[in-house]
Amino acid sequence: MAVVQWVEETWYADVGGLAADETDPAEALMAIARGHAVYCRRDVARVMMTLKVEFAGQDHPVGRVLAQVRERLLTDIAGRVEAGRGDGTIPPGPPAMETATAYLGALEGLVIALTCGTPFDVELADRAARGVLGLPPAPLTPGPQADSS
Repeated sequence: MAVVQWVEETWYADVGGLAADETDPAEALMAIARGHAVYCRRDVARVMMTLKVEFAGQDHPVGRVLAQVRERLLTDIAGRVEAGRGDGTIPPGPPAMETATAYLGALEGLVIALTCGTPFDVELADRAARGVLGLPPAPLTPGPQADSS
């Protein structure tokens, strides 16, 4: 349980701090998406995935603390979604908690699929978050040129 709390603290220090610097709720959520991709390059993020697989949904002390951490995070994200909808930076859509759950699920799935990161993990996290939130796409990053020979 102490490890789960430590991971939560490091995540909020490394990723949550990026969002705290943003006054625009949509930009804060985009900062979280990009920061989460970078954070998940570290081994510490794999600890949470392993614990989630092992304990999620179980009546076990570790499972309960995992659920509490997830609920706090979803509540924070949903609050930003509501604030963004209130100020018009995020378009209307499904209820804020469902949107928050989809946002977090998309980010978690993406970083798991791109184990050990890729040069494009941050860009792809940005795209996934924009899609869930209903935001317009960011400008495309130029890819490698096709060989014309």
